[in-house]
Amino acid sequence: LADFLKLSGLLLASFLAWYLGYLLAALVPNDSLSTSIAYLQDIGKKPVLKAPVPKRQKCDHWSPCSPGSYAYRIRSGGGREKLAKICFEDELLISEEKGNVGRGINIAIVNCNYVINSTDHSEEMMTLIKNAPQGSLLLMVTHDDGSTRLKSDAKKLVEALGSKEIQNIKFRSSWAFIAAKGFKLPDNIEKEKINHSDNKKNRYSGWPAEIQIEGCIPRNLI
Repeated sequence: LADFLKLSGLLLASFLAWYLGYLLAALVPNDSLSTSIAYLQDIGKKPVLKAPVPKRQKCDHWSPCSPGSYAYRIRSGGGREKLAKICFEDELLISEEKGNVGRGINIAIVNCNYVINSTDHSEEMMTLIKNAPQGSLLLMVTHDDGSTRLKSDAKKLVEALGSKEIQNIKFRSSWAFIAAKGFKLPDNIEKEKINHSDNKKNRYSGWPAEIQIEGCIPRNLI
C-alpha cells in the first residue's frame, strides 16, 4: 500500500507539472517566451565589446586637423578609370563627381573663395597662375598626361613656385604639387610627389600608380 501511494503521488505530481507547463505556454506570448529562453542561454557568456565607428574626418584624413588649420588632400589620376581629385576643407574642388577633371594638369586655387580650373594648355595654365592673387594656395595634380603640351616657360613658372620635379615630368607621370603665392608654406608639410611611367612597374596598363598628398595648413596663412 505504501508503494502504491508513492507511485500515485509521483504520477499526480508529474501530471500537475505537465499541466502547469501547458497552461503557462498557452498564456505567455511566444515572443516573450523566446526572449526569456534566449536571455537564460546568454547568462554566463562573456560580453562582446564593439569598437565605436570611427568619426569621418575632413577630406577623409585619418586624424583631424587642429581647429586653426585647413585640411586638404590632392590625388593624381591613375589609369583611365581613377580620375584626379582635389579636396580642400572637405569641399571637392576637382573630382569625377564634379565632372571637372581634365586631361593634363588640374589646378585649384584657394584664396578665401575658390577658383577652379583644369587645363592641358601651357598658355592657359600660365595665365591662371599669374592671375592668382597674392595669398593664394595652388593645388596641382595630373590626370593622364600632363607633359606633352607643357612648354618650358610654364615649367619655369611652376618651378618658381617651388617645384623641384616639374622639369622632370615625363609622359604620363603622376604628379602632385602644392604651392603658395605671396606667403611661405610650413617646412614640415609634404609639398610634392612624382611617379614616372615604367612599363615594368606600372599598376595600370601604360600608367603608373596614382599618388596623393594630404595635410593641414594654418588658417592664418591664407
